[in-house]
Amino acid sequence: MAESLILALDQGTTSTRAILYDRAGRALAETSRSLSQSYPEDGWVEHDPEAIFADAVAVLTGAAARAGKRTGQVAALGVTNQRETVVVWDRATGRPIHPAIVWQDRRTAKVCEALRKDGAEARVIALTGLLLDPYFSATKIAWILDHVDGARARAERGELLCGTIDCWLIWKLTGGAVHATDATNASRTLLMELESQAWSRELCDLFRIPAALLPQIKDCDGDYGATLPELVGAAIPIRGVAGDQQAALMGQGCVQAGEAKVTYGTGGFMLLHTSDKAPRSTARLLTTVAARLKGRASYALEGSIFIAGAAIKWINEELGVQGGPLAVEALAQAAKADSGVIMVPAFTGLGAPYWDAEARGAILGLTRDAGLAEIAAAAFDATALQTRDLIEAMGADAGLAFGGPLRIDGGMAKSRWFAQRLSDLTGLAVDRAAEAEATARGAALFAAIGAGLIEDAAAASLLRPPSETLQSQMSAPARDAAYARWGEAVSRVKSGRNG
Repeated sequence: MAESLILALDQGTTSTRAILYDRAGRALAETSRSLSQSYPEDGWVEHDPEAIFADAVAVLTGAAARAGKRTGQVAALGVTNQRETVVVWDRATGRPIHPAIVWQDRRTAKVCEALRKDGAEARVIALTGLLLDPYFSATKIAWILDHVDGARARAERGELLCGTIDCWLIWKLTGGAVHATDATNASRTLLMELESQAWSRELCDLFRIPAALLPQIKDCDGDYGATLPELVGAAIPIRGVAGDQQAALMGQGCVQAGEAKVTYGTGGFMLLHTSDKAPRSTARLLTTVAARLKGRASYALEGSIFIAGAAIKWINEELGVQGGPLAVEALAQAAKADSGVIMVPAFTGLGAPYWDAEARGAILGLTRDAGLAEIAAAAFDATALQTRDLIEAMGADAGLAFGGPLRIDGGMAKSRWFAQRLSDLTGLAVDRAAEAEATARGAALFAAIGAGLIEDAAAASLLRPPSETLQSQMSAPARDAAYARWGEAVSRVKSGRNG
C-alpha cells in the first residue's frame, strides 16, 4: 500500500488483461489471456462466463508477479469491461444459467422491431438516451429468462441475479458479497433512467425484467468491496468501475465538453464529452453517462461501429492471410490506389447512425485485377469511413464546434499507417496515443480517484500519455468522393439488400 500501486482489470470481447500502474500512471507490467467466442446461430455471439472469471483471476495475479510485486502492495483495483454483454446466474451457487450473451449478438432483433412497431421507442429514447436495438442488455436478459427452463419463475422468486460483465466479476471476486454495477454500465442496459440515475420500473415492466435480478448502481469511484484473498492473494479494494468506452474516455483525458476519442478494438466507439449536459440526438446517436464521480454525472454522445478490428481478424481467419493484423496492414499498403473496392463489414448489422440489425456485409467494386490487397485496404478504409459517419452525425447533434483533434486508441491505433488513413478520410487531425491501452488506464484512474490517490477527473486527465498528431494529406474533393462511394455502398447493404 505504501507504493500506492493501482491494478486495472480490462475484460474485453476477445481478451482479458490486467495492467499494474504506479501512482504516476506508469505501466509496470501487463498480462493477458485471449477469449474465444461461440456462434451458435447466425447473428448469435456467446461467451463462457466462468472462463472470463478464471482468466480475470489469472491475469490479476500474473500482472503483479511480473512486476515483482505482491498483490498486497496494491492500493486499489479498477475494473472495466465489454459493455452490454450480460450474464444471469444462480444467487445461491454462483453458477451461470446460460452462456453470456455478447453485445454483438442480434438474436433479439425481432423483439426490438415488435416493440418499435408498438410505438415504444420514443419513450425508451426519452428515458434512456438509447435506441431500441438488440445491442443493449435488456432484451438479452429477457431472452435468457424466456429460453432457460424455469428461469423466469426463479427470477420472480429472487433466486437469480443478472448483470453486465463488471457486475459478474465483482460478484465473483468478492465471493458474492457485492452485487453492484456503475452508472456507465447501467446506462447501457435500456433499464436505467438518465435523469434519475436509477432503475426504471416502467422499463423493467416493458422488457419484462424482474427488479430483484438487478444490481445496485454506484459511482465510478465507488466502494465495490474487496477481492477475496484466496483468489488473488490479498483483499484488494475495488474502487473504480466503468464500461470500456467510458474508461477509454477517461484514459484519453477527455473530461471537458467538446473533447472526443475513438477506441478501435473489435468494434469502434466514438464518444464526445458533453460535460453535465445530456443532449438528445436527432441523428440516431446515443446519449450515455460518461462518468459519475462523487454522485455527479457527466455525459457523452456516442456512436458505435460494430465491426472495426474484427474485419481485420476476419481477413486473417477466413481469407487465410497468415501473420495477424500486421500482415493485413502490409497487404493494404500494397493495394492499388483508388481501386474502387469497398467493404461494408456489416457482419452483425450496422451500428450508428444506421441501426440496421438485418444488414449484412458486402464487398463491392470487385474487378478482375482486384485481390486480397485491395480487400485489405477496403477493410481499413471501412473503419475510417464509418468514423466519418459518426463525426458527421455528432457535428449535427452536439451543438459543439468539434474540429478535432480526434484522439484514438485501441489495437488499430497501433498502426501509424491506419491513423494517417483515418486523418485523410475524415479531414481531422488525429492524435494517436503512444500507449494503446487507454481503457485499462481509465479504469486505473477511476480506482485512483476512489482510493483518494487522485483528487478528481481534471487531475486524472493530466496523466494522459503522450501522443503523435497526424494531419490529413488528402484533398477535400478526393475525400468527399470516397465518402460518397461509401454512402452508396451502405445503401446497398441495408436490411440485407446486397444487390
